[in-house]
Amino acid sequence: MDLLNYAFMQRALLAALLVGVTAPAVGTFLVQRRQAIMGDGIGHVALTGVALGFLLQVSPVWTAVAVSVAGAVGMELIRSYGKARGDIALAMLFYGGMSGGVMIIYLAPNGSNANLTTYLFGSISTVSPQDIPPMIALAAFVLLVVLGLRRHLFAVCQDEEFARVGGLPVRALNLLLAVTAAVTVTVAMRAVGLLLVSALMVIPVAAAQQVTRGFAWTLAVAVAIGVTVALSGTVFSYYVDVPPGSSIVLASMAVFLLFTAAAGPLRRRLPRPGWHNGGVRARRPS
Repeated sequence: MDLLNYAFMQRALLAALLVGVTAPAVGTFLVQRRQAIMGDGIGHVALTGVALGFLLQVSPVWTAVAVSVAGAVGMELIRSYGKARGDIALAMLFYGGMSGGVMIIYLAPNGSNANLTTYLFGSISTVSPQDIPPMIALAAFVLLVVLGLRRHLFAVCQDEEFARVGGLPVRALNLLLAVTAAVTVTVAMRAVGLLLVSALMVIPVAAAQQVTRGFAWTLAVAVAIGVTVALSGTVFSYYVDVPPGSSIVLASMAVFLLFTAAAGPLRRRLPRPGWHNGGVRARRPS
């Protein structure tokens, strides 16, 4: 393949691989706890972090991580302690994050909306050599949390009260999941963009749920779908000269439609769910 001869495409494919693994992995837990659009809210807050990076003239990746983590933790604390419902807290993330990003970018030196376009809609082919090390480090953190604590996180997402009775640190695990989701958004923002990142966290999971009956299988198949659509969408965008973010999301939607059509015949052949098959069946997004 001639595209592998170009350094920028090598970086693009590596970034796509990282995004394809991390986004569905975290999205599986968000879908399970019926917070499928949480990635959208964090993405809007991360926009403020990106703009803050331009203002301070530092790497937007790290400022986006800091601001999105703070926003995700704040939303979780409001949901846990405050009187506001989770959807109200999410709405505040949406509106405050977008408004803050637009305001700060105009205060930045040589700031303009053009600077935000790459992060809003993704531009995986412009991933620089300096972007790769933080992306790898952040992706490693996400996978360490998701794989190392998958049973604990599943228990909390499935039934918080039962997990609390079982002695699990529910509040700490909820905060950790919020932080992990925020980190995942910043990993994916250069590939699919902040406005589309939630799609890659949800659609592969929804597709996997059409053909699986256990949580572990849903997680594995969702990650496989994420990697496939991220790499194929990047390659397609190279040859057809279209935005990679939209290509990746449309590819994941095509997989979802394909799996939905095949779900009936496959479901009749699958064994009943149980922990020996990967756990209780994961919830579908509401």
